Amino acid sequence: MKPNEARNLNAEEIKEAVDERREELMDLRFQAAVGQASNPRRIRAAKREIARLLTIATEKEQAK
Repeated sequence: MKPNEARNLNAEEIKEAVDERREELMDLRFQAAVGQASNPRRIRAAKREIARLLTIATEKEQAK
């Protein structure tokens, strides 16, 4: 998700997106531990997306 797309979401939608990414990250870490990771670079991307969404959520909260 790009930053522009995330900024158009409301707080609840951002929370849902973060939860989805965290679940995906957990699955990716499990796959990597078992040795079945099809795309190990996706772990890094998922962590960055989580950080980006949390940063935007904080910006919105401080703007209020």
